[in-house]
Amino acid sequence: MWTTEYSAVADAAPEAVWAALRDLHSGVKLSDRSDTFELHGPFVVGTELSVTPAGQDTFRSKIVELDEPKVYADQTQFGELTLLFRHVLIPLEPGRTKVTHHLEISGPGSDDVGPELGPQISEDFPEAMADLFTAASSGSVPQGTPTP
Repeated sequence: MWTTEYSAVADAAPEAVWAALRDLHSGVKLSDRSDTFELHGPFVVGTELSVTPAGQDTFRSKIVELDEPKVYADQTQFGELTLLFRHVLIPLEPGRTKVTHHLEISGPGSDDVGPELGPQISEDFPEAMADLFTAASSGSVPQGTPTP
């Protein structure tokens, strides 16, 4: 197994960060550099979504954990590897939230593949989180309408 994580603090309440995270994973682009998500059903555990990172092919993922406004996780099968993406929101003083974006790669060969594949996947975590925080602190999502 291979893991990495990135944490930062938002000047927004957990509910606002959660709303932006839910909107992003429901199909709303937070910025031009955001991955594109298409939700195939309600925003609940078990629902699949299509994910298209900028300049890359689309892949399928499944929501595996939701605990509003604390935890969102989705899982992707990549051959024999499993990629688990988890966002954990921790409330701080009023109006601030620590968010940790965790990536876990598991399965046969993950100890060998993870150190090469993982940094390629997670290199945009800081920028993606900055876009999430901008949407959360502004209280608006700039490009589109969330999918129910």
